[in-house]
Amino acid sequence: MTSYSILINQDHPLPEHFLPDSLTEPAIPFSAPPYDPRRLLQKEAAQATALLFKQAASQGIGLVGISGYRSYSRQKELYCNALQKGSTAVAPPGTSEHQSGLALDVSCAAIGLELENTFAETSEGKWLNKHAPLYGFILRYPKNKESITGYPWEPWHIRYVGRTLALYLSLTDLTLEEYHFSH
Repeated sequence: MTSYSILINQDHPLPEHFLPDSLTEPAIPFSAPPYDPRRLLQKEAAQATALLFKQAASQGIGLVGISGYRSYSRQKELYCNALQKGSTAVAPPGTSEHQSGLALDVSCAAIGLELENTFAETSEGKWLNKHAPLYGFILRYPKNKESITGYPWEPWHIRYVGRTLALYLSLTDLTLEEYHFSH
C-alpha cells in the first residue's frame, strides 16, 4: 500500500481481492495463536507497532495485540455471523480497515483482553490514547464522532497513518473522514 492515509469505510471500500503489501508479524505480545493471520500487519505499520509496544512496556504498560490483518473473506464470515445474531457492529466486507493491514485492535490483561469501552479507562488505554500519534497511529473511531466515522466509539482500534498525519489529526481533533473531506 503506497498511501497510509487511505480512507476505508462504507463509502470507500477496498476491492474484494485487495491484499496489502509485505504483511509481517510485529514483535509484540498477541492473544492470537502463532501463525494466525490476525498477527500480521503491513510492514511499516508492524515496525511502528513494535516501537509503540516496546515503549509502552518500558513504562510498565502491558498492551496486547488482539487482531491485525483480516482478509475480505474472513470479514464476510464475521459480518454474516453478526447479522444472524442481530448485530450491526461489524463492518461489511471490504469496509474494514483490518483488510488494509494498517489497523490493530489492542487490549490489556486488566479487562481480560476483551475489546470493550472500559479499555479507555485502564492505564493501558490512557497511555495508548496519549502516545499512539507519536508512533504514527490514530484512535480511528473516537468518542462523539460516531456520526462522522459511521462507527461506534472503539478506544481499542488503532490505525497506522504515519507520524506526520497522526500528529496533525491528534492536534486538530479531526477524524480521517474530516481530513479527507477538507483536503
